[in-house]
Amino acid sequence: MLASEDDKKYWEQMRLGDKKALFGLYNNLYFHLIRFGLKINPDDELVKDCVNQVFLNLWDKRERLNPVENVKSYLMTSLRRCMLDQLAYIDRTNIAVNKMEAANELSYEEIMIGVQQDEEIKNKLRVAIAQLTPRQVELIQLKFFEGLSYEQIAQRTSQTVKTAYNTVYDAIKMLRKILK
Repeated sequence: MLASEDDKKYWEQMRLGDKKALFGLYNNLYFHLIRFGLKINPDDELVKDCVNQVFLNLWDKRERLNPVENVKSYLMTSLRRCMLDQLAYIDRTNIAVNKMEAANELSYEEIMIGVQQDEEIKNKLRVAIAQLTPRQVELIQLKFFEGLSYEQIAQRTSQTVKTAYNTVYDAIKMLRKILK
């Protein structure tokens, strides 16, 4: 039997949920796809990751796949698209990182102003929190500093979820009023 006929057979079995057929297809075409991918980009790790991603996507979408006449061409096209998507993602990431690095290059004065503003905000917040009831302070601590959900807060403080929510809401409302 020709390799392309084997591939078609594996394709159809894989579409029906046969994992062995997926592995057969993988074994038959892996090195062809690697060689093809290396022609697009010489980064062998990128190529290997994309080849594996193509097969993972095949398995995930197996029920929606149509019959294919030339499985090898289909997979090469899928690989090319995957690689182009990955390369575009890498480019976007590099651009974002470069922008962040440029933005992070602040002068000494800007850094000092930022530190002073942070201190002012912290002091204002301390003063505002001191004006809350002890229960409100406790629930604010649990919600925002310990990251607990309202259900967890209610269990820990022996309150209902609604009471915990209302107490936190009232505390936030009070803080906004004080801080304005």
